[in-house]
Amino acid sequence: MLALILFAPFLGFLSGSVFGFRLGFGACLITTSSILCAFFSSLILFYKVLVSNVIFKINIGSWITLNLLQVDWFFCIDSLTVIMLLVVTFISTLVHVYSTEYMAHDPHLPRFMGYLSFFTFFMLILITANNFLQLFLGWEGVGLCSYLLINFWFTRIQANKAAIKAMLINRIGDFFLLFAIFCIYNIFGTLNYDITFSLAPFFKKIYFNFLGTYFLILNFICLLLFIGAMGKSAQIGLHVWLPDAMEGPTPVSALIHAATMVTAGIFLIIRCSFFFEFAPLILEFIAYIGSLTTFFAASTGLFQNDVKKTIAYSTCSQLGYMIFACGLSIYDVALFHLSNHAFFKALLFLAAGSIIHSTFNEQDIRKLGGLKTLLPFSYSILLVGSLALIGFPFLAGFYSKDLILEIAFSKQNFFSYFCYFFGSGAVFCTSFYSTRLLFMIFLSEPNGNKLILLKAHESSFLIGVPLFLLALLSITVGFLSKDFFVGLGTPFWGNSIFLNPNAFIKADSEFINFFYKILPLVLSLLGTFAASILYLYNLNLFFKSNQSKFSLFIINFLIKKWYFDKFYNQIFGLKILDFSYTFSYKDIDRGILEFFGALNLVKTIEQYFIKIKQIQPAFFIQMLSSILILIFYVCMLIGNSIAIYKFLMPFFILTSIIFI
Repeated sequence: MLALILFAPFLGFLSGSVFGFRLGFGACLITTSSILCAFFSSLILFYKVLVSNVIFKINIGSWITLNLLQVDWFFCIDSLTVIMLLVVTFISTLVHVYSTEYMAHDPHLPRFMGYLSFFTFFMLILITANNFLQLFLGWEGVGLCSYLLINFWFTRIQANKAAIKAMLINRIGDFFLLFAIFCIYNIFGTLNYDITFSLAPFFKKIYFNFLGTYFLILNFICLLLFIGAMGKSAQIGLHVWLPDAMEGPTPVSALIHAATMVTAGIFLIIRCSFFFEFAPLILEFIAYIGSLTTFFAASTGLFQNDVKKTIAYSTCSQLGYMIFACGLSIYDVALFHLSNHAFFKALLFLAAGSIIHSTFNEQDIRKLGGLKTLLPFSYSILLVGSLALIGFPFLAGFYSKDLILEIAFSKQNFFSYFCYFFGSGAVFCTSFYSTRLLFMIFLSEPNGNKLILLKAHESSFLIGVPLFLLALLSITVGFLSKDFFVGLGTPFWGNSIFLNPNAFIKADSEFINFFYKILPLVLSLLGTFAASILYLYNLNLFFKSNQSKFSLFIINFLIKKWYFDKFYNQIFGLKILDFSYTFSYKDIDRGILEFFGALNLVKTIEQYFIKIKQIQPAFFIQMLSSILILIFYVCMLIGNSIAIYKFLMPFFILTSIIFI
């Protein structure tokens, strides 16, 4: 069963990328069928784990044997794994079906489908691994596939730049994760999950020396692991690649943001909860970073005009909720929100893709408007996704996001209050930009090209079916799975997640002050009301408010994305380019290496022989003869061998005649 889950996507990759030029549209059928088989196999595994409540460990064979390092192909099927398998394979199946129609006119469709399957394959390797090196293989694989997919339209310069940016930013996180793996092996002597997690409590008060400074071992390892997760899950500081990744096709955005890539960092933290629970200082740091990311991304999305970038910043914001939930030691709630978020975020991206497809690739919401009557199905689908995102009562986001905020307040310490208020502020921003998106695309007056509006049409059946299924799950999945994921006393998680009994405060969250319990919902409704007033009834009020310098500064600050890109470009990018040109290229490459290297040697010899040619031939012959005679006498003084005399005598006679 596990082999089918893993190698069915790999078969899809081979059919699409290697044999796609021969199979044509048949490659699309093979890739989609392969992912569908993986999804049904994941359902069977989920049922087995749910019924038997056991963990399956499968050792296929040895991978690396080097002295004391022993790494096997070792797979772990537990509660955490099967939930991730269901989410990844289901979303990937719908994205494959959607892509067959969305990318139907692209001549490289088989290659695109192969890349999607390859992406899914590496994500499955990552979540089923039972050791850190195997996890790192999947980790690097999803990074490679993200580069290939973002840069799929490689003739576009912006796609090239976005793919390179994503790769470079992720390499920062990957370096820290690799460093963490080195430290784990150096300390524990193995990379196996079972052994390292079992030994973690014995190292919680042990220090080690790093560069002359003493650190708690687990604090240091957890910090490295978290920085690695920051790169993949686009937390503040390492988030800049995520909005630019929208240069790829829309199905790629849905797959990256809903099921793969960005969820890898969350999965890493949850999987390593056995480490993080013994590093409380790092947990606080995680909570601060997650809450800052939540508010930063939500505020940045307020005035974005690209429909896909607005949804991308909402992804970054929702990932912040998951991160600070992990920082509060409620890993099951973080996974609950990850599961809910996967469905409504895939719905939002695929709905945006349907609108773009229907309006002939128009992504600027300022050039749309009045599409409610032309695209009623897309309007209803985007409305459901937006309501789930803002946490409207009884939809998917309401059950997980509000629970995170309630538990954060019930912790009753500084950093939990910090998370609560920043998370609540993000709720207002999220509802504002979600409502703004709906109004600008569907409810405002038409602002687009007349020909585009006249030809706008609903998408086909293959696009509509995935949207309908995702909309249905965005409404129901939160209610249906709440008790299963985070219900009091649920036995499902077993030993797959370390749920610290001292941090078990879900019951306390039910008894917090009613004002703080209802505040996120009030802010959500307030954000919707504010956006409705500004963009539907009194738009002039918004333009009048922009006349003051302060409001202009705030709006520019948000439109410029808090100047993160400008800061990186001017402080790091330009400095590195200047250093590379002036020192590395001019001084080292064109200077030292060429002066002492082969190029300068050739030039020197060439110039020397040019000068020799200018000398008179007779003088040149005399000089050469003198050199040979000198060599002969030196050899006579140094050596006493008769063989040397016999060998050099003819040369001596010849040079003497020439010299005379």
